Parts: sequence; C-alpha cells; structure tokens
Amino acid sequence: MQRPSRVLAALVFIALGWSAAVSAQTTAAPAAAAVAPAPAAATAGIQSQNIFQVKPDASADPNYASQTNGERAKVQPGNNAPMWRQVGAGVTGVSSLPKSEAPEAGNLIQPFVQYPGSRLTNAGEAWRQVRNNWIIPYGGSLFLIVVLAIAIFYFTKGSIKNHGADTGRKIERFTPFERAAHWSNAIAFSILAISGLVMAFGKFFLLPVMGSTLFGWLTYVLKTAHNFAGPLFAVSLVVVFFTFLRDNWPQKGDLQWLAKGGGLISGDEPASNRFNAGEKLIFWGGVFFLGIIVVASGLVLDKLLPGLIYERGTMQVAHMVHAVATVLMMCMFLGHIYLGTIGMQGAYKAMRTGYVDETWAKDHHEYWYDDVKAGKIPAQRSEPIPPGQTVQV
Repeated sequence: MQRPSRVLAALVFIALGWSAAVSAQTTAAPAAAAVAPAPAAATAGIQSQNIFQVKPDASADPNYASQTNGERAKVQPGNNAPMWRQVGAGVTGVSSLPKSEAPEAGNLIQPFVQYPGSRLTNAGEAWRQVRNNWIIPYGGSLFLIVVLAIAIFYFTKGSIKNHGADTGRKIERFTPFERAAHWSNAIAFSILAISGLVMAFGKFFLLPVMGSTLFGWLTYVLKTAHNFAGPLFAVSLVVVFFTFLRDNWPQKGDLQWLAKGGGLISGDEPASNRFNAGEKLIFWGGVFFLGIIVVASGLVLDKLLPGLIYERGTMQVAHMVHAVATVLMMCMFLGHIYLGTIGMQGAYKAMRTGYVDETWAKDHHEYWYDDVKAGKIPAQRSEPIPPGQTVQV
C-alpha cells in the first residue's frame, strides 16, 4: 500500500510545481516590460521615400519656399520640387560633355522667352505656340488662297494667247547655260517645296489616308531629299541671280507695266524689256531677298555653317524665320510657275527650247523685241547647234 501512496504524492508535487511556474511567468511579464530599455533614437536622414508620409505642417516653415532639394527631402521625403523648379528656370546642371560640343547638355528646359505670337513661357513651348498657332494655320491658309486665286483666274480668263500668228522667225531668249541654271534651281525648289509642304501639313491630309507607317516612311524619305536638295538650291540660286542680274535692273516702262497690272485684266499687255516689272519683282523679292533668308536659315537648320553654336534657341529662331520666308517664296513663285507653264502661250516652250517666235516677243516684251530688230541685242545669242548634232547635258 505504500507504493501507490508514493506515486500519488509525486503527481501532486508535479502539478503544484507547474502551477507555480505559470503563475510566476504571468506576474513577471509586466515587470519585464517596465524595465525594458527604450528604443534607440531615430537616426538622422530620410526615414521613408513615401511622399504620403510627410510632416503635415512642413509648409508652415517660413523658409519653406527657399529650401534646397536636400532640405526639402528632410521634411517631405520624395518631394523634389526645388530641383524641378531650378530645371524649369533654366539652371545649368552638371554634364561630362564638353561645352564646345554640347553647350546645353546641362539644361533640360530652356529659360522663359516670348517669341512674336507666343506667351511668356519656356522657349520650347513658345516655339511650339508660334508654329502651331500662327505658321501652320496662317501659312497654310495663305498658300491655299494663292492656289485658289490662280485657279479662279485661269478658269475665268484662260491662258494668255498671242495676238497674231507665228511668223516662223525665232529669237533666242535663253541660252543653254541660262536654261541649265534655271532648271537646276527649279527642280531643287520643287523638291524642297513638295517635301516641305508634306512635312508641315501632311498630317492633316495625308496621314488619315495613308496611315502612320506609310506616312512615316514618306516623310523620312522627303526629309532626306529636303536636306540634300537644300545645298543644290542655294548654289543654283546664286548662279541664277548673277546670270539674270543684268536684265533685271529697273528700266523704262516698268512703272507703267505695274500701274496697268501687266494687262492681266484688260488683256492689253504694256511694253516691257527682256523681263517685265512683274518678273523683276519675283527676281528681287523672291530670288534675292527671300532667297537670302531661306538659304541662310536653311543652312543653319542643316548645321552647315562652320563656327556657329547650334543651341536650341538658335534652331528655333532659324526654323520660324525659315518657315515664314519659304511660305512667302512659294506663294510668289506660284504665280511665276503658272505664267511660265499653262498661264501664257509659248512661255514654257521658251524655257524648254530657248527660242520664241517674233510674234510672242512683240506681244509680251516689245522693248526687247525692238532692241533685237535694231541690232542692239543679237537674235542668236549662243553658238547654233549644227544640224544632226545632239545636245549633251
């Protein structure tokens, strides 16, 4: 009977010991919490990059607006407003590129300017406003107005005809060299005009029809052709200017020709010299004045002028000048192209073959015809081509 008593006594002892241990652990927990060391103080610097975890009263600091980007990051982690404010103001940053090759490498956004027709804003946005709000809509409208005016004139008045029958006697109006200079310039101008019109206005009337892929390839090809035709146009324009300069000085009858509008309305064309006053206006206004502006600004856009620093502001001004001048030049040359092709009988043949009939010369350039008949100007200005010999160009 002693053995069961001992077993029972051992079980009671174990139960009492487990209960005492649990009680001691429960009562010791608050004490341990009370004597636990305090957490380490917050370390200096950014504790979070979450922009929503910011001090709510940070903007109450009197120096808040003048804080640097580093100072702002301490009170509003992730708030880089001071840095972007400097970027927007045109502050130059640090760049490893040499200043001579990349003068604006440290500037992301240009300083504020106000181009004619734009608001006071950064230069890139100001250029965009001038292009989209002025050059594109008004330049395109002017071009269409000129085309429409020529079409109305043609369908109401028709082509200007000779007043008499051809005599069969020819006068050499343009030498082979003059025609080569003219056609070189005309072909280059046509490439530049077509490519420029597509690049400027193509997205309005070609892109919806062709789609973005085909239109992108077309503009790429035309832009490449534009860049190559530009220098050819510049050189040929200089040749054309000096080739025809002698006969484009003001002469007698020019004011009368202008006063009567060249006889386009009345049908009675006033007498003129080898080139009438209208052709002289094209020469001095289009070839010389606008030609200088178009060529100079185009060479800047092609980066072909040595020693010039090609900053964004320089390119923006060059583009605006180039666009305005080319639109005016195209409008002036449209009238010249019309009269030189379908607008006047025999005009295109004169530039294609170099010769005109005596009737044509008397009708349209009577003073020049009189000088030819008087022997002051030779009727055959170049060496005639022997019969059967082909012309090599």
